[in-house]
Amino acid sequence: MLDNLSSRLTDRITDTALLAGHGDFAGEGRLAVRDPATGDLVAQVAISDATGACAAVDAAQAAFAAWSTTLPQHRAATLHRWHDLILAAKEDLARIMVAEQGKPVSEARGEIDYAASFVQFYAEEALRPNIEGVTSHLADAEMELWREPVGVAALITPWNFPCAMITRKAAAALGAGCTVVIHPSAETPLSALALAELARRAGFPGGVVNTVIGDAATIVGEWTRDARVRALSFTGSTEVGRLLYRQSADTVKRLVMELGGHAPFIVFKGADLDRAVAEAVKAKFATSGQDCLGANRFYIHRPIYDEFCARFTAAVERLTIGTGMDDPDIGPLIHDRQIDKQKAHVADALAQGARLLTGGSVDEDLGPLFFRPTVLADVPDEAAIMSEETFGPVAALSVFDDEEEVIARANASEYGLVAYVHSLDPRRIYRLTRALQYGMVAVNRTKVTGAPIPFGGMKQSGIGREGARQGLEAFTEIKYVCRDWG
Repeated sequence: MLDNLSSRLTDRITDTALLAGHGDFAGEGRLAVRDPATGDLVAQVAISDATGACAAVDAAQAAFAAWSTTLPQHRAATLHRWHDLILAAKEDLARIMVAEQGKPVSEARGEIDYAASFVQFYAEEALRPNIEGVTSHLADAEMELWREPVGVAALITPWNFPCAMITRKAAAALGAGCTVVIHPSAETPLSALALAELARRAGFPGGVVNTVIGDAATIVGEWTRDARVRALSFTGSTEVGRLLYRQSADTVKRLVMELGGHAPFIVFKGADLDRAVAEAVKAKFATSGQDCLGANRFYIHRPIYDEFCARFTAAVERLTIGTGMDDPDIGPLIHDRQIDKQKAHVADALAQGARLLTGGSVDEDLGPLFFRPTVLADVPDEAAIMSEETFGPVAALSVFDDEEEVIARANASEYGLVAYVHSLDPRRIYRLTRALQYGMVAVNRTKVTGAPIPFGGMKQSGIGREGARQGLEAFTEIKYVCRDWG
């Protein structure tokens, strides 16, 4: 229970009447939050309905005029205070995350640092949007471009990064001068409530930051219909993204969407094999495989295929599995639907001729949501795992013969978020980075994300970018002024 955790934050978020740092949008219902490692009840959280969702927009709209015209220096100072409070509460936030999401505690602590970095970045970026002059093509006219906040922004966030996905969106929107309504995943509401409490302490005025817990279809459906919500930022599955795209059409909202991924991991002969194996483990098994950046398809050059399979399998078998506070390499998956998907993908691949090198089943000694890290070899392209997002600790290995072949196979996907390439040939690296149809390409490494980079994908992996200056610009409109002084 959260009562056993540090109380600096939990004395607020376990109050079932609390839904946000500013304003109570609660209805009569309650949401049970359970620890995926044990199934134990963590907390009961008050939930809202369509009336509460509308009330949150009322509050955000009422606060928008004052917040959008606040000096950028003031908005930046408030964001800096939020950043400092998040870091000061890192241990509390990490333990809350472990309790509701199951993430290994060292990964949870790392996520808090990552989440805070976006707040700091956008506190500084808030000072930079300037009036831009345009060389006039009209006699006696002066021309200027202004960037103005778009309005109320709805932020829809997932369970796998319950803090970082909020701050990456919210800090950019708040820095631009927008007010926000936030709907976190029902699996991880406590992290969102904790961040809302810290935002309250940081001094955001009432109505600027509003967090609403409840049924996603009800809450978000209300926001997609509401013309006062001018922007919607969503991280989640491509399937849900398509639905929100359609629902937002009637009100022509500004959309930023980070959707599904199905990352290829390509290793050529001549690569540093030790490094490739180590990075492959990171790319597949971070967050227990529950990561949109997670590598799904491993394409290995034939001359090194057998050696890579042996080394990778040995490395995977050294991974530890356990509960989050024991800080293993692999924690529990979030719910039984994720377990069902792992089982289905493994069974389908084996039925189509793949070989099971390790894992492949639930660790019953630990509990029903612990899936052993798994390696499949000789997986054909027709297997479901080669086209569907697995979102779990199952790696699918396949052999390739030449560069042209592997580029075609890597690009044969509706997704285009990230691709990983391992090679020491500079000309090949150049060709691959140009040819791969992915918004981000990592060469000889796994970690590429961070506040200063524009995160996002091509094709059905999303619309727009988060992070960098592009992340703030997504929440602004350009106003063109043409002036004649008479």
